[in-house]
Amino acid sequence: MRPTRGTATAAGVLFLVTEVTAIGGLLLYGPVLKGADYVTGSGADGRVFLGALFELLLAAAVVGTGVTLYPVLRRQHEGAALGYVCARLLEAAVIVVGIVSVLSVVTLRQDFAAGAAGSDAASVRTAGRALVAVHDWAFLVGPNFVLGANTVVLAWLLYRSRLVPRFVAVLGLVGGPLICASATAVLFGRYEQVSAAGSLAALPVFAWEVTLAVRLVAKGFEPVAPAGRPVPVAA
Repeated sequence: MRPTRGTATAAGVLFLVTEVTAIGGLLLYGPVLKGADYVTGSGADGRVFLGALFELLLAAAVVGTGVTLYPVLRRQHEGAALGYVCARLLEAAVIVVGIVSVLSVVTLRQDFAAGAAGSDAASVRTAGRALVAVHDWAFLVGPNFVLGANTVVLAWLLYRSRLVPRFVAVLGLVGGPLICASATAVLFGRYEQVSAAGSLAALPVFAWEVTLAVRLVAKGFEPVAPAGRPVPVAA
């Protein structure tokens, strides 16, 4: 049995979309996330709206990877395959929470610029920082803790089924726990989420998703038996 080539290509493209949109969204959000006075300044609302669009595409692609891979993965282990889909849905939901919080900062800035009654700079800045904090915590929970968990599930399924070369799956088995460990360190204040240490901890997961995506687009899945055993090749 060989999973369809189209399924592999679609999943690979969606993984690449998640990488591009995640990086693009974070960069475009820069003025909001780093500028404490954004809500009382001139703002860069167009850039932030574009970042929100990137993140909406990210959430859609995250769900898409789970849905696309489910028919293939359930032949290997239905419970784990369903768990992977649910984890991707949860990750997307948390990403959307972050999007809403950032867009709320923009609304707050626009209301302040329009001279909303009863608004003073200090209270508006406090509210803006609170909304940015919601985004930061959502970013820690979704694209870190939940991402690490669903990475382990998918990598384990691919490793046991040999749908892809095992070195590809091993990247996920290493990267998933590592990014969860890094998120735990951030949670307890060992270092900042966006830092050199955090970036290094995220590299294996980034390498895993890009390598898996390229493999799926270029060569698709390996042929496997229904129970995940390699198909014997005739002499």
